[in-house]
Amino acid sequence: MLDKVVAQDILFEALSLGADFCDVFVEKSEVSSLSFNTSKIKDIKSGVDFGIGVRLIFGTKALYGYTNSVSRDELIKLTRTLAEQYRNQRNYNKDSLAFHSNKVQGIGAMKSPNVSLKEKIEMMGRLDSKVRSQSELVKQVNISLFMRDQSIQVFDSEGLFMEDHRPYCRLSTSAIAQDGEDQSSGTWSPGARGGYEFIEGQDLDWIATYVAKQAMTSLKAKPCPAGKMPVVIDNGFGGVIFHEACGHSLETTSVEKKASEFWDKKGEIIANEAVSAVDDGTIDNLWGSLTLDDEGMPTQRTQLIKNGKLENFMCDRLGALKTGHPRTGSARRESYKYAPASRMRNTFIEPGKYSLDDLLQSMGDGLYAKSMGGGSVNPGTGEFNFAVQEGYIVKNGKIQEAVKGATLIGKGGDIMKDISMVANNLDYAAGICGSVSGGVPVTVGQPAVKVDQILVGGKA
Repeated sequence: MLDKVVAQDILFEALSLGADFCDVFVEKSEVSSLSFNTSKIKDIKSGVDFGIGVRLIFGTKALYGYTNSVSRDELIKLTRTLAEQYRNQRNYNKDSLAFHSNKVQGIGAMKSPNVSLKEKIEMMGRLDSKVRSQSELVKQVNISLFMRDQSIQVFDSEGLFMEDHRPYCRLSTSAIAQDGEDQSSGTWSPGARGGYEFIEGQDLDWIATYVAKQAMTSLKAKPCPAGKMPVVIDNGFGGVIFHEACGHSLETTSVEKKASEFWDKKGEIIANEAVSAVDDGTIDNLWGSLTLDDEGMPTQRTQLIKNGKLENFMCDRLGALKTGHPRTGSARRESYKYAPASRMRNTFIEPGKYSLDDLLQSMGDGLYAKSMGGGSVNPGTGEFNFAVQEGYIVKNGKIQEAVKGATLIGKGGDIMKDISMVANNLDYAAGICGSVSGGVPVTVGQPAVKVDQILVGGKA
């Protein structure tokens, strides 16, 4: 990795050139991925990536660059190049840059046993066979296995020196069912902060049944009727709506630009009193958990919304400088190629007191969104559009026939106020979130929630 003496020289150079703050991010990542389709292994990739990012802050202006070199001369040259625009030579005492390192309780992570490539491929083959055996209408199965082992160092001009090791593992399975020209899919993509032990704990029979059933259900479903109606959104990946329609608007990345509908709403009611939401980086084994953020700050549990009131934003160092909100250990980046920014970790609506049946019975007639798909959102306005992967008509509080083609259309601020009931079946789902600092592992989650009224796109 990087020698402390070289890191100290970089920081001293930055401060001598007038920077108010400087940090150095060092990363080494070993990545392997396998893809399996048409009942055979299709692609095997592995590699090691190493790099160093240097950030200089002048007031509230940040300058960032990176290199793959550990050469002192190259790193000093990079620092001088970054400082050129705001350069202001000054004397600085190098002795004040003595590093201190705090001991931080690590996040629990599943182990990575020594499993051969052959065993991994055999596991994927067994899963492929199990999915295909569910129905002759399952025409295609795609399986991928992703593993990443990341080590980082963070040095900064306040004397911070921190190190962390981050293992990641994810298994993604999709089934495509086809009947004539009609086609539909089912997916399941769990991930964890940990190694292959997570995969060994997966129930392949359950995964096969789940993805095939989802694909078959959608294949045979009728078109969804359109219009405003009550909707119950089930747990787990249903939390993607909160993540996209509200979560991004609570990151200081958007708040500092006033590109968030909630930028000036701290302390105000922005949701129904039934809604409490958290971004928590400290949960053992969860895909989005971190011992340290990418500025070297220990992560924490951040209460975003409590009983409908906006309590906190997710904030990094630059966000704190620009907004005055406290840092929350939320600085994240895809790799050394990106400057850090405030990002979500494990973001979810907290459980309520009701059962799923309570929510369905209270809604009368409406839509049950059992599984959500992809969508889009405008963080500035909160307007969103999300597909329902697996949905059912509800009549008199009872689940009826499956429907397809449903989309949920609305605005983040509105849907938060229209969630009137929250169930007690909290669950999580893994995903990759893209933003200004690249794609990072995040967890979305929620119990089932009842939205009193939302526009459902479908067949008019």
